[in-house]
Amino acid sequence: MANKVTIATIAESCRVSPTTVSLVLNGKPGVSHETRALVLDTARKAGYLPPYHSTSQKAGRLTTVGMMVKSEPGLLPPANPFYSQIIAGVDDACQDMGINLLFAMLPVDENNHPVNVPPLMENSSVDGLLMVGTFIDRTIHTILRQRTLPIVLVDGYSDTESYDMVVSDNFRAAYQAVEYLIKNGHGHIGLVGSEPGCYPSLWERRNGYLRALKENGMTQSYIANFNVNASQGEEETAQLLTENPQLSALFCVNDNVALGALRAAQRLNRQVPQDLSVVGYDDTYLATSISPTLTTMRVDTLAMGRAAVHLLALRMEKPDAARSTFIIHPELVERESTDGRR
Repeated sequence: MANKVTIATIAESCRVSPTTVSLVLNGKPGVSHETRALVLDTARKAGYLPPYHSTSQKAGRLTTVGMMVKSEPGLLPPANPFYSQIIAGVDDACQDMGINLLFAMLPVDENNHPVNVPPLMENSSVDGLLMVGTFIDRTIHTILRQRTLPIVLVDGYSDTESYDMVVSDNFRAAYQAVEYLIKNGHGHIGLVGSEPGCYPSLWERRNGYLRALKENGMTQSYIANFNVNASQGEEETAQLLTENPQLSALFCVNDNVALGALRAAQRLNRQVPQDLSVVGYDDTYLATSISPTLTTMRVDTLAMGRAAVHLLALRMEKPDAARSTFIIHPELVERESTDGRR
C-alpha cells in the first residue's frame, strides 16, 4: 500500500517545518514566494492537492471571477481614486454578464510587487483571475503557473509574456501632454515623478516625456526622481523648481503627484498657471477637487475594468488564442492649471 501523503512528508521533502506547509496550504501569509511555490508544487506532484478543473472551465464558461487589487500601506483599493473606478468597471461587466465576482486585496511593496499571496489565488471555485495594479515577477508567475486559470493583468505587468493585459497608452499620452505644453510656448518643461527601475507604466510616461522633448528639438530635460508610492513629490518638486527657476511647466506622472507639485509651487510663490503650468495624468476626482483645477490626461478606467472581464471571458472560450493586450488611449482635458500665453 502506498505511503499516505501528509503535511509532515511534504515538509520533509521541502526541508521546511510542518507549520510552514500548513500556512501555505491554507493560504496564510508569512511565507516567502519561493517557499510557497516549492510547497505547492511538491504537494500537487505528490497528489496531496487536486488539480484545478472546475465544471465551468471544462465547459469553457466564465461563471466566477477572482479580482485581486494591489493594496498599498495605509490605502485600501476602494479609496484609491484610480483603482476604485477599475473595480467599478469590473463589477459592472460582471453584473451585465451574470458572473460572480470575488474580491481580495493584494499587498504590494513600493514597487508594486506582491508581498503576500491571498487565499483567493488558491480558491478552486474561481474560473479566472484579474490582477489589478501589480507586477508579476517570476516567483509569483511560478505560483500562478500551478493552475490552469486564465489570467488578465489590469494596469499590471510581468517580466514574462504569459498574460493578457489591459493597460493605458502611457507613452503616447505622456508624449501628447508634453507636446501640448510645447505648443503652448513652454521651452523648459520638467517631469515630476518616476525613477530608474520604477513601475513600467511610469517608465513609459517618462520615456514619452523624453521623446517629446527630443522630437521637438529641446535638448534639456529636468526630472524630479522619486518613488510615487513613497512620496507625493512636494519636496522633490520644490527642489526641482528652486534649482531650475527657468522652468515654466511641469508634467506630473499622476494626479496625486500633480497635487504635490501644486503645493510646492504655492510654497515658492509660483502662481499657477501664470508662472507655472501643471499637467497631471489619470483624471481622478482629485483633478476637479483642487484649485486651480487640473489639466490632465483622462484615462477611462471604467472601460479598463469592463474590457478586462471581456478579455478574461474570451480567454476562457479560446484558451489557445494568441495573447492579447487591450490599450486604452487617454485624452487631454484642459482646465485651469495651464496657460498658453507664452
